[in-house]
Order: sequence, then C-alpha cells, then structure tokens
Amino acid sequence: MLALRLGRGAHPLVLLRRLLVAAASAGVGFLLLCTLGWAMGHPAGSWPRLLWCLIPLAATVQFAVAVARTDGSTRPRTGLSAIGLGPARMTVLAAVSTAMTCALGSALALLLFLHLRGDLNGKPFTGEAAALLAAGRPLPLGATLTLLALAPFLAGLATAITLRPRAGKSPAEADSSSTPVPAPAPSGLPWGVALTAAGLAIETYATSRRGDKAGLLDGSLAGVLAGWSLTAVGLALAGPGITHLCGRLLQMMRPGAIRLLAGRALMDEARRIGRPLGVLCAVVSGAFAAASIYGPGDERPFGPLTGLGAGLIVGCAAATLLNAALEAKQVRALTTVSLQDSGAAPGLLRTAAAVRAAALLAAFVPLTWAVSALAAIPLAT
Repeated sequence: MLALRLGRGAHPLVLLRRLLVAAASAGVGFLLLCTLGWAMGHPAGSWPRLLWCLIPLAATVQFAVAVARTDGSTRPRTGLSAIGLGPARMTVLAAVSTAMTCALGSALALLLFLHLRGDLNGKPFTGEAAALLAAGRPLPLGATLTLLALAPFLAGLATAITLRPRAGKSPAEADSSSTPVPAPAPSGLPWGVALTAAGLAIETYATSRRGDKAGLLDGSLAGVLAGWSLTAVGLALAGPGITHLCGRLLQMMRPGAIRLLAGRALMDEARRIGRPLGVLCAVVSGAFAAASIYGPGDERPFGPLTGLGAGLIVGCAAATLLNAALEAKQVRALTTVSLQDSGAAPGLLRTAAAVRAAALLAAFVPLTWAVSALAAIPLAT
C-alpha cells in the first residue's frame, strides 16, 4: 500500500520512467507468451525462441534496476528510521515497487495476447500470427503465470540485491558521499578483457561446427548466445576501467580547467556509467554483427517478433545508460552548485560535459566496431 502511495505522488519524470519499465516488461511478457504459443504447436523447435527471449528479459531487468536507483521516493533519508523506514525497509519498498511496475506490464501483455487470440472479442488473428498465438487451443495456466512472473520476480530480486545496505551505509549515502581525492581505479578491466576474448572464442568455436548459415539456427545457436552473453559481461566489467582510463588521459599533459573537471568527473563516475556503456557497446556490436550476416532478403531466424525483441534490447540498454547519466548528474548536484557559487561560468560546465562525452565516444565507438567486426568474422565464413 505504501508503494502505491509513493508511486501516485511521484514526480512526473519518475512516473514516466516507471511507465517505460512497464512497457518493457509488457514487451518481454508478450514475447514469452508468443514463445509459449509457438511451443504448443511446435514442441521440438521452440527452444531457440526461448533462448532469444532471455536477452530481452535481462535487458528489461537491468533497466528496471537502473530506474529504481534513480527513484528518490524509495531512497533512504534522514528521519525515516524513526518511523520504521530504515535503509533495509526502504530497499524492500524499492524492490516491491519495481516488481509491481513490471507486474503491470505483464498484465498488459496478457490482455493483449488474449485479445489477439480472440479470447476477449471472439475474433482471433489468422495466417502466420495463428502459429504464434495458438488460437483455438487452451493456454496452460501454470506455464502462462510462470512466464509472466519472470520479469517482476527477477526485477524485484535484482533491485533488492543492488540497493541493499552495505557496511552500515545506504547506497544513496554511499553515492552522495564525496572525497577530495580521486576515486580509485576499478579493478575489473583485466577480467573484462579476458571474458570478452573468451566470449568471442566461444562464438568462433560454436559457428565453426555448422555447415552453412542455417546451421546457426540449430545446434550452434546456444553456443553463439553463450559467447555473446560472455562478451557482454566482459564489456560490462571492462567499461568502468575504460571510463576511468579516459578520465586519467584527459588530465595528462598540463590540463586546463575544462580537461581537469572533465577528467575528474569521469574518474569519479567510472563505476556508475561504465557498466551501462559496456552493455550498450555489446548490444550495438551484436546488432552490427547480426546485420552483416542477415541481409534484408534473408529469412529472419526467429520470425516476425525478432524486431520487437531487438528493439527491447537496444531501447533498454540505451535507457539504462540515460538513467545512469541522470544519476551521475544528481550526485554531482552539490559540486555543480559549489562551482557556480565560486564564480564558474555556465559555459565552462557545459564545455566540460561535452569533453566528457567526446572522450567516451572516442573510446567506445572504436571498441564497438572492433568487437562487432571480430564477432562477424566467424559468422560470415
């Protein structure tokens, strides 16, 4: 009940982000239900579609957690512990709010699926859509509820794990605390490089066992998806280290005020924005690699819902990065006010932000191109 009241009185921008999470959850729920409908008519060849749904599901969960991190209504604040809303209780509240938002999306997906099947208006779709909707066949209740509960359950669990209090300090307090020395360098860069290389190697090994392009959709699909997932994890681990390195390079060779501000900000925000940048890099590189293999005239590997799944993955990854940037801006609010009070011109701060963006583009665009090129080589041969 408290989660509903907080959601009703939230800022319009917060409500918009929650609606986007609900929309992403609805898209994933619809994909899962269509997979179930296809499996009812084709039980032997449904597992590739189920594997394909796992990637949009993971992207939706990541986006839901990013929105929960920037939600000020569920952030621990001074004085709430006296009424029983300490850091642990607020973490539970954030997890419940995230699960309820995703549950709303799952409910909308079920209504849309039933409407297209004709269970609500008596006029089911025909043609190719009939195979995806399993029109005329009763849906298994247990499987339907299980698939629809995946996004709310995983998003709530991931939110609770991410926002849990650590060492007597809430995540909000930990994020807002600042010190006059630069933040230490993230330690995940070597592991990220190793995992990325291992993922590309797994993709190469999996695709080397197929005879033609159609073989990619059979036994090698699991290996390709496993390799891409490992590559995505590696880039997510390497992202903070690359971002921190960009900040350090900006401050080399007698930096001025702009480069010093931009570099110090990147070093302080490396962990916050580096992981979403790495995930977006993996998503874009995977999309480029797939586009280089399957041209406009080729048969799509997973049917008409491939575009919906790809749109969810790219959209959630980009929205997660935007939320991370918004969270970083909120954390820098006090520093920005201090600089303005000290006489810093607004143009100086805008130029520093542009320099930060240019440095990140200079680092991650070539990395994305290189990973996509290496991933496309074994698929094209």
